Amino acid sequence: MVNNSSNRVLELQEELNELGDPVIAEHSQRYFKTGPGEYGEGDVFIGVRVPVVRSVGKRFRDLSPDEIYELAQSPLHEHRLCAVQILANQFKRSRHREQQEELFHLLLTLVTEERVNNWDLVDTSAPYVGSYLLQIKDYQALLSSLARSENLWERRTAVMLTGGLIRLDVFEPTLTLCRDLLGDPHDLIHKATGWMLREIGRRDRGVLRRFLDEYATVMPRTMLRYAIEHLDATERAHYLALKSLLA
Repeated sequence: MVNNSSNRVLELQEELNELGDPVIAEHSQRYFKTGPGEYGEGDVFIGVRVPVVRSVGKRFRDLSPDEIYELAQSPLHEHRLCAVQILANQFKRSRHREQQEELFHLLLTLVTEERVNNWDLVDTSAPYVGSYLLQIKDYQALLSSLARSENLWERRTAVMLTGGLIRLDVFEPTLTLCRDLLGDPHDLIHKATGWMLREIGRRDRGVLRRFLDEYATVMPRTMLRYAIEHLDATERAHYLALKSLLA
């Protein structure tokens, strides 16, 4: 990626900076766990709410990939959020495989370079470009590599990318990752896997039930609670009781 200064990027950044609110920024610093030793350690917020960031981004929706990359180098969280929002929206609008490929790999670059480094940045982007996985010959190997990473955000990206496959009724990649990540130590992975299982259940309740029947007793409790959220009360109680038997 070329990282030359872009007037449009500077304009976008200045517009976001002018909308910053110190009170919102202080709340965001706590909410996104930016303190020492926390998962978002060192991140900096200026205090612009997500809908406002999205509104600003719409006026810059035709940024080039180089400009998106440049914007994502900012130390300010809302700048990076806007970058991945623009990226995801371009992917959703695109009907050209070459453009989709470039945007997909741009996101992976930003993840591996730790510019996408909090759960909202992952969740704003990965599910919306994940459908491109079907264009990759051995996409399961890519997902598995990300899921084995020591980097939390690479692991969460692996899970959230499969959201794009779930919308196409392709479930096995998600199920595979959920099995592989049963022992993951981080709550943010438990939430992501549970969320994607829940999305599978919205499209095919039988697939979800079969997974739960096999793994409910060993799933992290957060993962289980997310996965069963849309089941009826009787089924939720049943699976929670299975979990409790071995708690």
